[in-house]
Amino acid sequence: MNIKHACRGILSQGEVVAYFGRAKLVKRLDCKFELCGGTREDHFAAREWVSMFMHEAVLLPPDKAGCA
Repeated sequence: MNIKHACRGILSQGEVVAYFGRAKLVKRLDCKFELCGGTREDHFAAREWVSMFMHEAVLLPPDKAGCA
């Protein structure tokens, strides 16, 4: 097993901070945030909430996020 793949799997795990419709805001173990799932409206609501209540968080762009 390649160590790079093992580390990627560990760092992509994390805790769910909040749900927005079908999307979930996840704080990964490497302290980065990502949105998983949901619709465009769910993502808009999540980004608005993050800008008001969690402004220190920077969301990963969808191409860098580990969620499918």
